[in-house]
Amino acid sequence: MQILPIVRALMRNKTGALLIGLQIALTIAMLCNSLSIIQQLGERMRQPSGIDEANIFVLSTAFMDDPPDVKARLQGDLAALRSLPGVIDADTAITLPLGGTSYGEGISLKPDQRFPTAVGNLYFDTDHGLDTYGLKLIAGRWFHPDEVIDLRFYENRYPASIVVTQELAKALFPAGNALGQQVWLAPSQSSRIIGVVATVAAPGGGSSRSMYLPEIPINKGATYVVRTQPGMQAAAMRAAQDRLFALANQRVIQNVQPFSELRRRAFQLDRAVSVVLTAVCALLLAVTACGIVGLTMYWVTQRRSQIGVRRALGARRRDVLTYFHTENLLIAGAGAVLGVGLGLAVNYRLVANLELTRVSAAYVAAGALLVLVLCQAAVLWPALRAASIPPAIATRAQ
Repeated sequence: MQILPIVRALMRNKTGALLIGLQIALTIAMLCNSLSIIQQLGERMRQPSGIDEANIFVLSTAFMDDPPDVKARLQGDLAALRSLPGVIDADTAITLPLGGTSYGEGISLKPDQRFPTAVGNLYFDTDHGLDTYGLKLIAGRWFHPDEVIDLRFYENRYPASIVVTQELAKALFPAGNALGQQVWLAPSQSSRIIGVVATVAAPGGGSSRSMYLPEIPINKGATYVVRTQPGMQAAAMRAAQDRLFALANQRVIQNVQPFSELRRRAFQLDRAVSVVLTAVCALLLAVTACGIVGLTMYWVTQRRSQIGVRRALGARRRDVLTYFHTENLLIAGAGAVLGVGLGLAVNYRLVANLELTRVSAAYVAAGALLVLVLCQAAVLWPALRAASIPPAIATRAQ
């Protein structure tokens, strides 16, 4: 089939062709970037926490009175939780992987350094933190009991020993071993890295550049992290509340939940964004398909006499189908080229202004191919209607 007559026909109907081409371009640009964002959000939601989250639950408690022996009560609570059947260990927490409040601190290699070498997320744990979270220690050791210091909400204290994650260790000492190195969290006090653990997700998700400080928070309220043996989590969650109330009934216990609930809540927004983007893409594809169907049906109505003449001169139904598919392919192809360029430009702006990565060529190709296939499928029904017009009826309608 000759392309030139089809191009001439499109030039006569350039307004409709231009509108559909622009719609296809916008759809491809939106689809490519949406697929890339959904993929990145999916990877973020699947990121490992670095802890034994399948067997961990958390709970929060606050004393209703103002006890002078807060530390003793906290230690009593922890001892009671650790003695429950099926419990491996328990500890206090201020920040948690994937959830809770996030605190960051700059780390310098010299006391008079103007800008920190790296910034790490802060975790506060005692000598029980390693077993409580099920962390993987890859170098050095964990804290000893005599290294744990008290931390009150109005204090800003830095311990003499810290443990860092592998990613933070590489950021601080990319060409050497971080174990045993001296760093500064404050210009007046240094700390020594005594251990390195594997990847641990940040409190808000994302970067695993984190450090552990051996500090126990001394407050009226506390968050306890409890790790159980496999299959014992539900029973321990029920028993923990009864045991704590038995120690002191003048308290409030709330937010008793498994770590899986923390993960779900941490990525609730990401999940909602993925659903919205999927719905928007589906709507755009549907609108594009309806636009192609409507425009092609309009052209078929306009060209009834021409179709009849061609059928009378020997054109087969297959020839009519090929004509409309070729015409639509030219429009969709031009729109796809424009859409790919527009999609890359939009992605460039997203990468420059948001924490996103560049869209891969696979998603660009997949988006363009999906829209092209949809366009060809959408034109099939109007093309079949055109091919089914009898030559005699089309000729009499002229």
